[in-house]
Amino acid sequence: MYILVTVYIIAVNFYAVMLIKSQRDEDGDDENKKHSGDGKIILTALLGGALGIYCSMFAMKYRLKNLMLMILMPVIAVLNIYFFYIAFKSGFTFFIVGSA
Repeated sequence: MYILVTVYIIAVNFYAVMLIKSQRDEDGDDENKKHSGDGKIILTALLGGALGIYCSMFAMKYRLKNLMLMILMPVIAVLNIYFFYIAFKSGFTFFIVGSA
């Protein structure tokens, strides 16, 4: 189970980096264009990719002026790390609802 969750975390963060890269390439140099795709970014962050999104935003210098993303991504990243820490520490026993 530990390996599966570790692979999941890596895969979601890889997808997050590729999502930011594809949006940056799609937008090009047009700074005045209204950004679309915030829903995809927030959903990916909630699924565990907030740290990948936040780091790739700085690495690619993309959407740094968007106040919502600059505040929301670190908060979600802290929550992601906390939940994954609790999951690993508890041995994923929260998945067991009840015994027969």
